[in-house]
Amino acid sequence: MTLAAGARLGPYEIASMLGAGGRGEVYRARDTRLERTVAIKVLPSSVADSPDRRARFEREARAISTLNHPHICTLHDIGQHDGVDFLVMEYLEGETLAERLQGGPLPLEQVLRYGSEMAGALDRAHRAGIVHRDLKPGNVMLTKSGVKLLDFGLAKLRADGGAGTVSAMMTAEKPLTGEGTLLGTLPYMSPEQVEGKDADARSDIWALGTVLYEMATGTRAFEGKSQASLIGAILKDEPPPITSRQPLAPTALDRVVKACLAKDPDERWQSAQDLASELAWIAADGGVQAAIGGGRRATRLVWVLGLACALALGTLLSFALRPGREPQRLIIPVRFQIAPPDGTTFTGPVAVSPDGTRILFLAAPKGGGPASLWIRSLDAVAPQRLPATEGANQPFWSPDGRFIGFFADRKLKRIDDSGGSARIVWEGTGDSADARGGTWNGDDVIAIAPNFEGALLRVPASGGEATPITTLDRGRGEYSHRWPHFLPDGRHFLYVALAGGHDANGIYVGSLDSKQTSLVIRATSAVAYAPPGYLLYAPERSLAAQPFDPKSLKLSGEAASVGDQLLFDPQMTAGRPFSVSANGTLAYRSGGSALTQLTWLDRQGNTIGSIASPGEYHAPRLSPDGKRLAVTRIDVRSARGDVWVIDVARGAASRLVSDASVDTIPVWSADASRILFNSYRGADQALLQKSSHGGGSEEVVLQSGKVGNFQSFFTDSSPDGRFVAFDTLDPTTNLDVWILPLEGDRRPARLIGTPAGEWGAEFSPDGRWLAYQSNESGEAEVYVQAFSATSPVPVLAGERWQVSAGGGRMPTWSRDGKEMFYLGADGKLMAVDVKTAPSFATGRPVALFDARMKVSPDRQYDVSPDGQRFLVRQPLADQVAAPMTVVLDWAAGLPR
Repeated sequence: MTLAAGARLGPYEIASMLGAGGRGEVYRARDTRLERTVAIKVLPSSVADSPDRRARFEREARAISTLNHPHICTLHDIGQHDGVDFLVMEYLEGETLAERLQGGPLPLEQVLRYGSEMAGALDRAHRAGIVHRDLKPGNVMLTKSGVKLLDFGLAKLRADGGAGTVSAMMTAEKPLTGEGTLLGTLPYMSPEQVEGKDADARSDIWALGTVLYEMATGTRAFEGKSQASLIGAILKDEPPPITSRQPLAPTALDRVVKACLAKDPDERWQSAQDLASELAWIAADGGVQAAIGGGRRATRLVWVLGLACALALGTLLSFALRPGREPQRLIIPVRFQIAPPDGTTFTGPVAVSPDGTRILFLAAPKGGGPASLWIRSLDAVAPQRLPATEGANQPFWSPDGRFIGFFADRKLKRIDDSGGSARIVWEGTGDSADARGGTWNGDDVIAIAPNFEGALLRVPASGGEATPITTLDRGRGEYSHRWPHFLPDGRHFLYVALAGGHDANGIYVGSLDSKQTSLVIRATSAVAYAPPGYLLYAPERSLAAQPFDPKSLKLSGEAASVGDQLLFDPQMTAGRPFSVSANGTLAYRSGGSALTQLTWLDRQGNTIGSIASPGEYHAPRLSPDGKRLAVTRIDVRSARGDVWVIDVARGAASRLVSDASVDTIPVWSADASRILFNSYRGADQALLQKSSHGGGSEEVVLQSGKVGNFQSFFTDSSPDGRFVAFDTLDPTTNLDVWILPLEGDRRPARLIGTPAGEWGAEFSPDGRWLAYQSNESGEAEVYVQAFSATSPVPVLAGERWQVSAGGGRMPTWSRDGKEMFYLGADGKLMAVDVKTAPSFATGRPVALFDARMKVSPDRQYDVSPDGQRFLVRQPLADQVAAPMTVVLDWAAGLPR
């Protein structure tokens, strides 16, 4: 049945037919409820009448609905109207890759970009347990925002079920596809598919290889005059190299595609993520790459470096032997890349040894788990892991390169560069994950930033007490000094001062011999000094080198770019993404922003949906009725934070305040009519509130000067609407919990102010109890205490209960007050049965699931009103992990 223009399928009005095929007709339609254009795929009656085909249709809907990725076509809805079954999908404007290929091969840049985007989309699907099984140019749409993969109609769930939610979809007692049945489009099918065998993720990698080949050459990888001859070619033949048809194509692309098209699935790329990484590396190096790693990567390095040396030698000889000319010296930087060890991803900072021969880095297992220290010697084929360094953070070298300093287990430690047992240098009071860098001078003094807030400390490398070496300038609104770096004299050091508003942040010089500091440059960036006289810093993701005199401590001249696309870290939490040695070895991490997805998880940790598109989100807070979300979103270009309000059901989002201020960490009022948030106007900070619907102007609730001009952040509103709790960073008492009456003269009062840190206070639903975090035991734990508002000044009274065991952060109450949730030290979301009346009592904590949340001082999840779903800020697992770039004699490339 063909639908005419104007026909209705429920709320959808048909506009025109877009196409038809054996598995349905596709129409352009209008969603009359949301006034948007959509694409509708209709199940033909011949399929609807078949139980097996209908089951496949339903399976397609479920498969697509689990996927949320910028390069996968989004499923909006599924429905039935007057006996017609249909899917409602994202309407895409553009052309299919098949249509584009009618004009011949694509430029190399597009081949690599589109290929990397397709690989990233497949990786997302594969991680969800879904295999496309019909990837071909006709199922790839080219849009302004990149590719979109279409038609997961032949997607087959992996036998192992993948994610828990996916395994639940396998309700049929036997596969819907019979053994020996061919599914897919023949020229793009893998050998195992044409033989009627089961397909897995590696079959999609084969198909992507054929698509890459066709994009690069304009011809199919496998062709035949008949179906039989085409099948024979797929099973036995090797396609001509891409370079034989496109001589200017990089040989690295040939190798990548050849690995995709290996007849044996075990010989192919084993994950789409690895394939995406390879394509990204080729694109980054313009086709001449030297990716260092194990196995095939090490072989590539030998050949590429050998070819480069031969070409360089030939160039030098041609100059030297040319009659009548003096020999000339050719000096250029040598660039190559280091891949993470097999089965791991890079995390945290990078540190080059003082002699420039070794690269120190952190790597964590891909499947999750603590990071460990690794050392990559430039004359070795593979990196070496330092045993017993799990949980290490912010590593740095001793000046002689014999030792490594790092943070772990709430302590500053040192370890020999060849391994062995780590020695405790200083026992701090904060979480090691909150450390913000260290540096070691020739007098065996170590300067550290042990927490995400506060001043820099010094401690003897042999061990001992830590003493401050900087003082926060509260007049400038400073709240954190971090990423210290000693200058050559060993007495002066560079560091970064954060002061809330980005306009007030800066790179400064301090001294071990004086409290005097001086501003070097206004920049929000980690910093390093590089002989013979340059300051390296990273404005807007570009690594810059600017002349700097270490004696006068002044910059001069213009900054020159020596690297681009550095790892984006707007909150400056990951560590220094670059490092340089005195003899000219530079290493830096590149890659996209640290994108996150606001993901719905059930109580078993299964993904059941998401909200909004990926972004750099912080502090998600659901409205009391769960229908709206307030969240901080960091702009990837300006690194500015803004508060956004998102309709949970529709996904519609709007910015709360539309000006140039920096607005963060929202909290709903008890009746959801207002949103309270932290705001910066330059160096000035205040706590504001505004209508949650965005109308009117914001109102100042509290000026920071009323609490000593210290940094403050809202954490929760009381259920009766009379009070709001907030955290304050006090240089004498660390993080403190304060309370602010919203009635009367709004005079704030400190509830808790000890030398330890207390933060993240949350009111119980009945308003009688306050949960908060404290690190007084050396590790953050969750506590509960009675909240009393009967006296003129609110207080915490009576006995205190420790709710968590073995570490706890981010406490949250269920709406009925019968449960508490918190993030355990091992990253698992914990649940605890509690009783709040007539007195407080707590049960035993139970682990629900691994939350995969980033460590952050603000809350990173929230709970639905029924307590059955959790909205979690999760790092995207399908982001391409960029390699590390190493540059030898980096200054040779500077303008002369």
